[in-house]
Amino acid sequence: MSEPIVGKARLYQRLRAYSGPVVAIVVTVVALWLFHRMTAGLRLADIKDALGMMSRSSIAIALLATFVSYCALASYDIVACRIAAPGKVPWHNAALSGMSGYAFSNFLGFHLFTGGAVRFRTYSRSGLDAGEIGQVVLLSWVGLWLAFTAVVGLALLFDPEGVSLLRIMHASADRVIGFAIIATLVALFFYAGPQGRELRLLSWRFPLPPRGMLVLQLVVGVIDLVASSGVLFVLLPVDAQAGPALFLTVYMSAVILGSISHVPGGIGVFEATLIAGLGLQGRADILASLLAYRLIYYFLPFFIAVVMLAAAEAGMIRGKLAARFVGPTRTIKAMVPLVAATVVFISGVILLFSGATPGLPGRLETLEHWLPLSLVETSHFLGSLVGLALLVIAHGLQRRLFSAWAVAVGMLMAGAVFSIAKGLDWEEALTLALAAVFLLLSRRAFYRRVPQRISSLSWEWLGLVTLVLVATIWLGFFSYSHVEYSNELFWEFAWEGGASRFLRAMVGLVVAAAALGVATLIYRPPPKSKQAGKPESDAIAAVIAHSPDTQTNIAFLGDKEFLWSPDGSAFLMYARSGRSLVSMGDPVGDPEQVEDLIWQFRDMADHEAMRAVFYAVRPDNLPVYLDMGYALLKLGEVARVKLEDFSLEGPKNQEHRYAERRAAKEGLIFEVVARKDVPAIVEELRQVSDAWLREKGGSEKGFSLGRFDPAYLAHFDCAVMRDSRHGNRIVAFANIWRSGGMNEISVDLMRYLPGASKVLMDALFVQLLLYGKEQGYRWFNLGAAPLSGLADHALASRWNRMATFVFRHGDDFYHFEGLRAFKQKFSPVWTPQYLACPGGLSIPQVLLDLNALISGGLGRLIGASSLRPKRRRQRMKQVA
Repeated sequence: MSEPIVGKARLYQRLRAYSGPVVAIVVTVVALWLFHRMTAGLRLADIKDALGMMSRSSIAIALLATFVSYCALASYDIVACRIAAPGKVPWHNAALSGMSGYAFSNFLGFHLFTGGAVRFRTYSRSGLDAGEIGQVVLLSWVGLWLAFTAVVGLALLFDPEGVSLLRIMHASADRVIGFAIIATLVALFFYAGPQGRELRLLSWRFPLPPRGMLVLQLVVGVIDLVASSGVLFVLLPVDAQAGPALFLTVYMSAVILGSISHVPGGIGVFEATLIAGLGLQGRADILASLLAYRLIYYFLPFFIAVVMLAAAEAGMIRGKLAARFVGPTRTIKAMVPLVAATVVFISGVILLFSGATPGLPGRLETLEHWLPLSLVETSHFLGSLVGLALLVIAHGLQRRLFSAWAVAVGMLMAGAVFSIAKGLDWEEALTLALAAVFLLLSRRAFYRRVPQRISSLSWEWLGLVTLVLVATIWLGFFSYSHVEYSNELFWEFAWEGGASRFLRAMVGLVVAAAALGVATLIYRPPPKSKQAGKPESDAIAAVIAHSPDTQTNIAFLGDKEFLWSPDGSAFLMYARSGRSLVSMGDPVGDPEQVEDLIWQFRDMADHEAMRAVFYAVRPDNLPVYLDMGYALLKLGEVARVKLEDFSLEGPKNQEHRYAERRAAKEGLIFEVVARKDVPAIVEELRQVSDAWLREKGGSEKGFSLGRFDPAYLAHFDCAVMRDSRHGNRIVAFANIWRSGGMNEISVDLMRYLPGASKVLMDALFVQLLLYGKEQGYRWFNLGAAPLSGLADHALASRWNRMATFVFRHGDDFYHFEGLRAFKQKFSPVWTPQYLACPGGLSIPQVLLDLNALISGGLGRLIGASSLRPKRRRQRMKQVA
């Protein structure tokens, strides 16, 4: 890949990383602008009055409907577990996972990450792998989409004119479309059959559950849809309660658009869609109903989940209940950092929103007799800044940082004091104090002593903070929409000057947020690698000299850090990429130290708030990674030739004999240059390497692949092919890796002059194998064949099925099949290698971190081999 293409690919990756927060911000701003237009002329006092006029019977029915809806949400997971993992997950575990997962995802948004994290915690402890958990999550959405499709189809079929959003064409045509939708659903049920079938569409496959389960999912989905929409329906004024078909369609459209926007909870997007769809602009009672709906259906279930966690942490759940729900309780405890971050983030939102809304006049009059105006003004300004600080600190709590915990407790207590001093807001002061108590009870969950640095803030988190600030500014201008703004208003200090205090606080917040963004950009350090010093290099060489594996020689590359055993007899080499610490293979050295080093590395990564990833590991230590609860992804197979059985005799070796004889006729001479003489030929080697890179249009890689570096090459003997017809110039070379105990020999960096000979690299390999056999080595390591040997079965994991598909059809970007075919010519023994890493939602990020670390494409990401074919369907003749 050429440098411009590599640069464009990296730019594209950066744009994709920033696109999520940018899209969320744009969607939120547009939604708030539309929402502002729809609520023009309304006052906050009108909304408060409308809230007070709501009937208790409507609120009671809404609470009952919420209970029914969350029972249906729990049923999604119960049914999905019976389909994807029958008999593995107890129904109460699945119910708790479903209810708590939806409580978090409904309130926080980002359904895949919040609800998915809850499910992964629960289901992984029940023995489900990442593929099964993914199927459960997917199937849990089936009922919702089936219900929505059925509602739309029935609405088009029976009442297209009553649903303005569905007036696509003439009513008759709409009925035909509705009939087609219902008929498709019925056909889908019949196609599934009593045992279930696999639905195939081009290369896409989806396992359909049995017909009975599919119908059950539809029934559960309809119950959930009716109950959740019923919560809002009963809260709306009577004159705003539209017909069932119209209301259900508008409601589901608002829910789906809110989810797609990735705005937390769909705030603004949901409200704007619903108001526009029902034509209810400019009504305070509608806003009051939406606010009550948010509190009852979103906040209350989330609050109950937080209370359950606090009770578990405080030791309030004991006895038979704790014994019955021991699995879920451990799951809840494991979620303390996420919940704590959420609680602190919400506390910050409360402070910001409180600073953007007017205080209660009666309470301000009371303060006037006890506190000076300057203290009230200062408390209001500092309270808003504390709110912003809590939004930022929540990021550190999510990473289990002790420093973030300590600062958060102090900020929450300070925020409680400021809430009292700025307006006797005892409700929010109590909320902040309870949040601080929750953090104090959760102290043990925050054990990482890594300092919270500005550079550690992700752009996604900064985007979320920006969303809250935008919403705060809109809320402030909406609350004080009746105030006539002027330059003097900013400098007005008075007990009734709520708008002035809001303006001053907003200016401070915008300045602080801008400074935070600039500091994050300036102080974000580039990735650094630790070079091994001379004493450590000698220690590395001593350990490698006794290792039976040649791959350990990659430690001399100089781009890795090292974790040593206490006695110095073993080490683990690793590098940093994104949020991952990536180990290159298993630990090297004394076998008795291997397991301890693996756990030390995991512990070190955990304390640094990083992911421990083990790349290209062999089967020997898989039980240790399984004990960690890690996912194992098969990356491919390593080819090793048993040298005592290798020769040029016999019919099967005719191609090898041909390559050797053809090279001899062309005047190609094989030679092994001793390590001490390599510096003398390094410039000639560089010319070959540069020509090879220009011809390939690529750039140097790293981590698992060698690169042209004189310091690195000086550690090894070098095999060269010379052209006797052109002054014995070097036309190809490969540095030789040797293991301890004469067990294995291999090569790493292989480069050649383009056009020198068609059999150049075949001849070099034949000579290398003969050389290794002559030297007395038992094996020759040909390197890995990426994605080779993976199971291709309908019941295999999703990773295996996807990787097998890429292996067969991915020749356009990496010649997987050709590479394996080339190595198979030498009749090797194949040994699998794996990637061990945290499972679930962490896997895609781990793969991206690996890709960035190795700096190659998809093929380079998975394979550690330096071999590849030149063209599709052509036998391997070249070296990548």
